[in-house]
Amino acid sequence: MNVSFGNRKLEALYKSGKSTKYRLPQHVLKKFFMRVQSLEAATSIYDFWKNPALNFEGLEGADTCSVRVDGAWRLEFTVAWEDDPPTRGAITVTELSNHYGD
Repeated sequence: MNVSFGNRKLEALYKSGKSTKYRLPQHVLKKFFMRVQSLEAATSIYDFWKNPALNFEGLEGADTCSVRVDGAWRLEFTVAWEDDPPTRGAITVTELSNHYGD
């Protein structure tokens, strides 16, 4: 699927591996790159559901979805659906959040 960034700091982190906002442990940074690449490689939403390690879910009260980066961190994104029923779309990565606030 087509992946873009709605967050310039995350885009800079993905392109350069560095960001002034996101100071991440090396293992989280490595998994962040892997998750974005997983989003890019997906052909449909079913690719996320087939991989339980992603823990793909829609966030309550928002049009935002998330996938697990590691035990605490989540990659949040929106999807502009291109078909009906919604299976494929353009992904906009919006946030990398610490699910447990550490």
